[in-house]
Amino acid sequence: MFSFFKSDNKVSEDSRILTVTDSVWKQEVLESPVPVLVDFWAPWCAPCRRIAPVVEDIAREYEGLLKVVKLNTDENFETASRYGIMSIPTLAIFKGGTLVDTMVGALPKTQIVKKITPHIVTDPAS
Repeated sequence: MFSFFKSDNKVSEDSRILTVTDSVWKQEVLESPVPVLVDFWAPWCAPCRRIAPVVEDIAREYEGLLKVVKLNTDENFETASRYGIMSIPTLAIFKGGTLVDTMVGALPKTQIVKKITPHIVTDPAS
């Protein structure tokens, strides 16, 4: 269910996590030189709030190797709709402008890391 209110809620105090919108989606996600973990969320979503600290941990641990962004589905329903986001939280991994994997629900960190690891280049020479 999508509501259509605007929210000024602060997503994260962590400066490693960028808040993206429909208008910057292409530039920040599809054109990113590094893989991107997108957290599709909404302010009213309790599981989204539960998973936020995990997403922040991942942003810290993979800084420079993985870009982590959040997209509020209430305020950016064009992008959420384009990717068929029906449940939140949904975490999506984009690499080279392509959606390569998705995870739905407030999953444990170990499961999320297991999904993102194959898409991260840890050796810059490779």
